Amino acid sequence: MNRVAEYRKLSGLSQLALSKEIGVARQTVNLIENDKYNPSLDLCIKLAKALDTDLNTLFWEVNHHAE
Repeated sequence: MNRVAEYRKLSGLSQLALSKEIGVARQTVNLIENDKYNPSLDLCIKLAKALDTDLNTLFWEVNHHAE
């Protein structure tokens, strides 16, 4: 699970606009958003920077409830 689509929409970017900003095809952004493609660390960093967030927030689910 990732939050790329959520943060992309919050940023007001289309898949095409985001893809151009990070240097990949629009289809790559679509595949990442649908968990059908595992991006490289370099691409993950580009996504996080473009979406003004960090890797943990974008790609790893954080459970804030202590059990």
